[in-house]
Amino acid sequence: MLDWLITEWPQVLGFVTGAICVLLAGLRNVWTYPIGIANNVVLFIVFIGAGVYAAAGLQIVYLVMGVHGWWRWTRGVEQSRTYIADAPRRAWPWLVLAGLVGTAVLVWVLLTFTDSELAWADAATTAASLVAQYMLNRKWIQNWFVWIGVDIVFVGLSIAAGLWVIAALYVLFIGLCVFGYTSWRRVAVEERSRVEAPA
Repeated sequence: MLDWLITEWPQVLGFVTGAICVLLAGLRNVWTYPIGIANNVVLFIVFIGAGVYAAAGLQIVYLVMGVHGWWRWTRGVEQSRTYIADAPRRAWPWLVLAGLVGTAVLVWVLLTFTDSELAWADAATTAASLVAQYMLNRKWIQNWFVWIGVDIVFVGLSIAAGLWVIAALYVLFIGLCVFGYTSWRRVAVEERSRVEAPA
């Protein structure tokens, strides 16, 4: 066991920081962002070593988006712990378009410039993850549904890449996303009831 931990410590560290990050997001705790940034650094190293290049590049983008989310959750309208919103209807076509265009561009990059054998799954999960992260930064509750879809695909992608600890992490993420959604939904309902209650 000790030999395994020594060999796989980056995956284990990625597992721990990732789980804490998603749990804190479910609790609407701003510390999700610094923990998430640490997770991005660790997973970048893991994914580069496994040849999952789009997922590795995603970690750099996540880091930048983490800074953006950290700012929004401490300075923007999202700073209130009880602030939770639905994604506006007008945003959905743009979110879907961003996911499709992002997937197409990443597939082209992966097939043209890398030896990736998982280009389509790698690209699609990367593009959808960026959409989900943007939605999380805006505290749009539907972000949890996008994350659940991404995490399901990432379980298979991680297994195909031989990253069994990361695959287990994404199974855990699915459960944490369900927790995050139910937690956010409860707060949103309570806040709506408070606002609508007669003075």
